[in-house]
Formats: sequence, structure tokens, C-alpha cells
Amino acid sequence: MKTSETILKSETKGKFVKIFSHFMERVAKFEELSAAGNRLLVSFRQGLEYIRRPSIDKPSELLEKVIKANYTDRMQSYIKAGYVHTYTRAENLNKLNTSHSQLLDNASKAKDIINELECLVEEAKVALEAASESLQDYNLDLDPEEDAGVSCVPAVPGDVDYAIMLAVVYSMVKQDYVMQEKIVSALNLKTSSGELESYCLMWSLHPFVNDEIVHQAWKLVA
Repeated sequence: MKTSETILKSETKGKFVKIFSHFMERVAKFEELSAAGNRLLVSFRQGLEYIRRPSIDKPSELLEKVIKANYTDRMQSYIKAGYVHTYTRAENLNKLNTSHSQLLDNASKAKDIINELECLVEEAKVALEAASESLQDYNLDLDPEEDAGVSCVPAVPGDVDYAIMLAVVYSMVKQDYVMQEKIVSALNLKTSSGELESYCLMWSLHPFVNDEIVHQAWKLVA
């Protein structure tokens, strides 16, 4: 059985190592943006939940006694505001708007990285096609929907191994980005508490990313 090294022309040696290293650098940057986005989403959730927190309709008997004993104009304003400081509500509204704005900016930066990763996938595909016409015999697909066959990296990986791993990682990262982009697009003042909880959970779990495969990918860089 032919190996990856015998299929590819010698002049491509090392080319995929360079492409793959650059690719993983961008993946690392995407992971940083993803972590930052998760923190911003939690901040958005906290701000929205505070603003929507219901006011006290009827204070307890003990609280009523405390209010009567310390009744002032400031206390009257506090009661009318629903037992919430006006400036605190304003701060949370600003926090909410800032978090949303930063989430949009974060998503825009993540999209740029996805575009860069796609270009690197295409570069790898072109390099493979130029290296050997016999690649068709191996039925390589650089836009895989499954991660089968990449759970174990060869001791001496060839260019084809780099290309397949690159394509699989790209597929996972892109799906993760699409999920994040949909979450950011769905956020507004009417987003329910249940939806916010689900969004935060999904964002933190990265359901489309197989951590073991990403770990194997980093081994190829080392």
C-alpha cells in the first residue's frame, strides 16, 4: 500500500507544515475570541436579568417599619423606583449595551479568522492537486462532515495527513463560529431568561469541537 510520502512530489515537502502551523495559529486566535465572547455573553445576560428584575410590589411588615422610621425624600424616590437605585439601573443598561456592541465586534473578528482558515484550506487543496494526479485514488475530501480516521496521528505524518487534519479542524471551528454568530444575532431586550441560559451553555460547551482531535492537531505542530 502506498504511503502519503510516496504519493506526493518531493518539492512539496515542508509546505504543508508551514500552512498547517499558520492555520493552527489562527485557530488559537479564534479560541481566544471565543473565550472572550463567552465572558461578554455572560455579562449581557447579567445586565439584562438585572434590568428585568421585578420591583417589590409589597414590602414585608418589618421593611415597612424600617421605611417609616427612616422616611426621607431620597427614600421616597427609592421606593418609587421599585427599590432599585436609578444610577444602578442605568449602569446595568450601559453594561448591557456595551456587552452587545463588543459581542458584535467579536463576531466580526471571528468571521475574519474563519475566512483566513478557509483560504488556508483552499491553499492546501491546490497544493495537493498540484502535487499528484493520483490523489483521486485516495478519495480525499477537504470539506469533511465527519471526523472519522483522524483520531490517531501517524508517528511520521505526511502532507496528506496534514491536509486531512487541517480540513477536519476547519469544519469543526466553522460550525462553532456559525453557532456563535446565530446567538449574537438573536440577542435583544426581549430574549427570554431560558434562551439566555441555553445560549451561555451552548457557547461554553463548544458542541461542534472535538477537543481530542484539536489536541492531535497541535501535536502535528510540535
